[in-house]
Amino acid sequence: MLTRRPRTSRPGRGGRGQAALTGTLAVAGVLLLDAAPAVADEVRASQERVIKTLDLPAAWEVSRGAGVTVAVLDSGVDPGHRDLAGSVTVGEDFTEGANAPGVAPRRLHGTYMASLIAGHGHGPGGADGIIGVAPESEVLSVRVILEDEEPGFRTFNVDPRFEDVVARGIRYAVDQGADVINLSISKELASKADRAAVRYAIGKGVVLVAAAGNEGTRKVAGAAPYSYPAAFPGVVAVGAADAGLRRAAFSNGNASVLVAAPGVDIMGAGPGDEYWTGRGTSQATALVSGVAALVRAKYPKMSPPLVARALAAGAVDSPPTGYDTGTGFGVVNAARALAEAAKLAGHTEAAPAALAHDPDRPLGGGAAGPVKVVHRDERRVVLHAAIAVASAGGAVGSVAVILALVRRVRRAHNDQDA
Repeated sequence: MLTRRPRTSRPGRGGRGQAALTGTLAVAGVLLLDAAPAVADEVRASQERVIKTLDLPAAWEVSRGAGVTVAVLDSGVDPGHRDLAGSVTVGEDFTEGANAPGVAPRRLHGTYMASLIAGHGHGPGGADGIIGVAPESEVLSVRVILEDEEPGFRTFNVDPRFEDVVARGIRYAVDQGADVINLSISKELASKADRAAVRYAIGKGVVLVAAAGNEGTRKVAGAAPYSYPAAFPGVVAVGAADAGLRRAAFSNGNASVLVAAPGVDIMGAGPGDEYWTGRGTSQATALVSGVAALVRAKYPKMSPPLVARALAAGAVDSPPTGYDTGTGFGVVNAARALAEAAKLAGHTEAAPAALAHDPDRPLGGGAAGPVKVVHRDERRVVLHAAIAVASAGGAVGSVAVILALVRRVRRAHNDQDA
């Protein structure tokens, strides 16, 4: 749920339904509007709980995200919002053609997510407005979904031209130099193109963070449905935590969830210098993307698996068993994640370029070719052959001795009977 808080006391624009859905692709949240005004200090004050939960003041002493680009694959980002101005590059629009010419994108959900990642506030010292987790990071806006009130929404859902827009967006973001990709979107069915794009990104050293989904109240075989791209191996799948840092009721609970982050009553920015509060795994995902950006800013060459490990190892409020399918390894803590990253910084899990897997080819499958002998040690072959021959000879000799003893015992037994 997302509730608009205008920057002035002018009346709001009425009610609003679900934010965006493209075919089976949806943003991980629901949007509603009201007319409750908010002034700048209200906005920053409303963020205090999240700032404290993520331990951001301590984390900012180590990293503020400088030099890192986070690609926000969403409905578009308003580059003119005062809390994001100067930090946003507007990239490719993969939805182009769905809306009629001249129809501007609404960019609501995307702006909201971008502000949670890279908002830098405004006014003296940036003390007013939204402060993101990584306020010195840059945002690359890549439009891959429409919001439901856009006139081309239905066309986008059914037109084959817009299939695999997420896969295309991921590849584009990687090629544009993104360090982290935020995917506050989800769908129930995975595609071959999506899977290949994820492998491509991870192979290029890009961290992908995705929403676990908001269908937690709908159970399939005892667990909430899996959502993609969050459920792909290598992607940091994020669940939403409530005010008590337990799984929010709407958040999907399944074995794909790695970590959680606050996802209820989260303040963010909207187009036109507006502010919003809302809930969803979308918001939680954006916060975790911001923490990943802090880690990559401090350790630019750290591989995606090690970034994911730092996020999980630094989590707080871990389940009693160490892991559960609701909040994963616990709620992300930025300061602790950076401390864990410092321990891992000297390690690598990246294969040399010559040994790296081609992301466009599936793993496994197909007939295995002949094993190529790289080196043949003739001396060892002769030695082991001799040992084998000697062992065989010893075995034959042992059998002969046993047979001779058996014959002797039988002969002695027959002599006694005679």
